[in-house]
Amino acid sequence: MTPTSIDYQIMWNRLIAVVEEQATTLIRTAFSTSVREAGDLSAGLFDRQARMIAQAVTGTPGHVNAMAESVGHFAREIGAQNIFEGNVYITNDPWMGTGHLHDITMVTPVFRKGIHIGYFACTAHVVDVGGRGFGPDAGEVYEEGLLIPISKFAERGAVNDFMVKMVRANVRTPDQTVGDMYSLAACNEAGNRRLQAMLDEFDLDDLDGLSEYIIEASRKATREAIAAVPDGTYRNRMRVDGYDAPVDMHVQLDVAGDRLVADFDGTSGMSKLGVNVPEVYTRAYACYALKCSIAPEVPNNTGSLDPFEITAPEGSILAARRPAPVSVRHVIGHLVPDVVLGALHHALPGVVPAEGASALWNIQISARPLDAGSNLPSAEVLMFNSGGTGARPALDGLSATAFPSGVSTMSVEATEHVGPIVVWRKELREGSGGAGESRGGLGQIIEIEARDGYQFFFNAMFDRIDNPARGREGGGQGAPGGVALSDGTKLKGKGRQKVEAGERLVLSLPGGGGYGDPASRDRDKVRSDVAAGYITDEQAKSDYGLDD
Repeated sequence: MTPTSIDYQIMWNRLIAVVEEQATTLIRTAFSTSVREAGDLSAGLFDRQARMIAQAVTGTPGHVNAMAESVGHFAREIGAQNIFEGNVYITNDPWMGTGHLHDITMVTPVFRKGIHIGYFACTAHVVDVGGRGFGPDAGEVYEEGLLIPISKFAERGAVNDFMVKMVRANVRTPDQTVGDMYSLAACNEAGNRRLQAMLDEFDLDDLDGLSEYIIEASRKATREAIAAVPDGTYRNRMRVDGYDAPVDMHVQLDVAGDRLVADFDGTSGMSKLGVNVPEVYTRAYACYALKCSIAPEVPNNTGSLDPFEITAPEGSILAARRPAPVSVRHVIGHLVPDVVLGALHHALPGVVPAEGASALWNIQISARPLDAGSNLPSAEVLMFNSGGTGARPALDGLSATAFPSGVSTMSVEATEHVGPIVVWRKELREGSGGAGESRGGLGQIIEIEARDGYQFFFNAMFDRIDNPARGREGGGQGAPGGVALSDGTKLKGKGRQKVEAGERLVLSLPGGGGYGDPASRDRDKVRSDVAAGYITDEQAKSDYGLDD
């Protein structure tokens, strides 16, 4: 019996449960806190043409949307004639995967009654891949760590022991990194078990009909949503800190009927240091911004991503060529949605938010014993931290919230558990949200010190220090970020730096921009903000004109 559209809709709902269990397995088995605490991962099901059918809700758009392209690279590199049941494939190639070496992508072919019918894929950020470590100081990708080309992690069910030994010999955290590789493979296997049970239930032997229904329905709905956007050409530009020099990002959106093209021509050229972005990652976050604004209700899959045409000039910082250093590609990549949304605001006023902190304030800490001859172990600690989001047209911005990445903040307890550091303070940063009829979200203050017997180095990868988030429609800018020691000594926003024993590192995360005229903000909301410690009495008077 040929399934009806109702049957396919039921199957679609079941597929979401399948990929969510896939992602949950990764979270439960992962070794790295970035995966099990922050959810820095993606998981999804692809048909045998390597088209993404469904993605887990858990995960980041950068991973998911980049992975939507990367599975196609796997299929082409391997060749259909070389795909066998029990094989598992792996890469962390930034240009074939999700943009930098610290993301490992695992792809597992799905077989049904001996016939290849699709793929499960997943991606996760691992704490270390060797090289200089997670930071922006490298001059080439070769310095940034071990690059694993598309290759076999397992062949017909047997793990590639040589690969495991190679990875263990080249990373600082062999148990964590290799453990996460096994977790990725287990993630795909969990999805496969659930999918096979679903296919048994619906008496299906392949995914062809279901895939075609999902992708074509999503493509049609997305094109209809694009057609509702007024035709025209819309532009925006934004300057951000960069590393060796400020970065200017330009975008032009051309909308004609159901076609939308985003072109980043005019954007700065590549950096000499590791803030460059492979184009796959640029496309991932540009698509995300457009889809959130234009077609938020359409499921995320190949059909809903294809209608957005994204281009960046090769050799620009948003389309970096090999062997450019790309380790912290997220710093610039997470700011791409703000650029795109600024252009889209001209087409759809009253829809998109103000600019936010956007780029995660990740920090990689290398804790080292003061006495190199002691028995105290060294440790690598990765923290994910977020500033404030931009205010929305009718709502305040979200404080200490990751947008556009969507990752969770790691708990202090989990962070302190994996390394010899103490987080003395982690609190909302008063007054950091931009003023407006809707107030920008607040950043955070985070204060970190090494435990007795230790000092630490840290890799800074921060932005919005020299170029804070701008408000929209008369809203004020968010507070800029800052990096310093507790004695007031200013530190750099990017690069490897040292914090001596007894010193404390203080991070002041940026706030989001405001939306609308601050004078129009409800007076009771202003008083509530003062009472809650979100703004100061002085800001209530100077920014909002509140006299009582």
